[in-house]
Amino acid sequence: MIEHADIVIDLQAGDTGKGKVAHHLAREVPYDAVIRYNGGANAGHTIYHEGVKIVTHQVPVGVFYNIPSIIGPGCVVHLGKLYDEIHMLRDHGFRAPVYVDHRCHVTGQHHMEQDGVDTVIGTTRQGIGPTYRDKYARTGARIVDILEYNSPELPYEMIDIYGYLYREPNRRAKLLMEGAQGFQIDIDWGEYPYVTSSHCTVGAVALNGVAPRYWRNVYGVMKAYETYSGFKSFTNKTIHHPEVLERIQELGEEFGATTGRKRQVRWLDLDGVIQAMHINNITHLIINKVDILDVVGYYGVYAEGRFHEFHDPALFRVFVEAHIRKHYQAELTDIMWSSSPEKI
Repeated sequence: MIEHADIVIDLQAGDTGKGKVAHHLAREVPYDAVIRYNGGANAGHTIYHEGVKIVTHQVPVGVFYNIPSIIGPGCVVHLGKLYDEIHMLRDHGFRAPVYVDHRCHVTGQHHMEQDGVDTVIGTTRQGIGPTYRDKYARTGARIVDILEYNSPELPYEMIDIYGYLYREPNRRAKLLMEGAQGFQIDIDWGEYPYVTSSHCTVGAVALNGVAPRYWRNVYGVMKAYETYSGFKSFTNKTIHHPEVLERIQELGEEFGATTGRKRQVRWLDLDGVIQAMHINNITHLIINKVDILDVVGYYGVYAEGRFHEFHDPALFRVFVEAHIRKHYQAELTDIMWSSSPEKI
């Protein structure tokens, strides 16, 4: 049975450092399993483990700490890429068990070819949209339809996540639920059609078999500025100091971990963040990459339709925290500012 589940949610358009947050939590909290609950090989989590940079795409971060890592049924899986990723991790010395729920739909070469002709959305071209399309059209293939259970030559094991979580009454599992992409590109809440094809909200956790009664902490992750990788124009209504935004892009090394594309950068939209916090019932807020703004010496933020600028980092932080606490109508345990690529 489940004792409780902590959840990591991206409050912006992805690339906020939630992989770092999940990696930090897996190190600090005694979890029994880490479960990835949405997306597929389009995700790119950049992890610094003991000073070594490692980019993961499908395998949850539990693998770094010998914690069973599960790819839940809300995900889609590219089996070849998963095979290569697990062997890459093993080459680095990480051998924790990796499980894939048998309900996961499989991304095939034809899905990637179909995705590769996209000229409108700016997808990662990893075949994710076509895979989810076939899933909901009821024409897709699940991993259980393709593979025999627990083929010995595979580096991962197929499981029924319900059985894993609920059929051992003497076990009380503490779970970490690891998300991909972000709220601003959620299939329902994002700026359609410039969205991903999976659910990026806390509701996706329930879709993976972990009911709300088990939810404990919900960690909302954001950056002190905003980025987006895709074809839509990602600017604030009024563009202030575009030359500073360009400098932030360079200093922040804002390139997609999966595509390598240069990310668009804009100033922080606090009202959008607060909307995401309400919908996902955030209990802990982590604000990453404030160190980039510290280097440029300029801080910009939109709140209630107005642009606010600061040159003093302390005033910027006070303004952001006060605005969030004023307008977020739920209990917020902590706001944490992070300048480290390895920890909160």
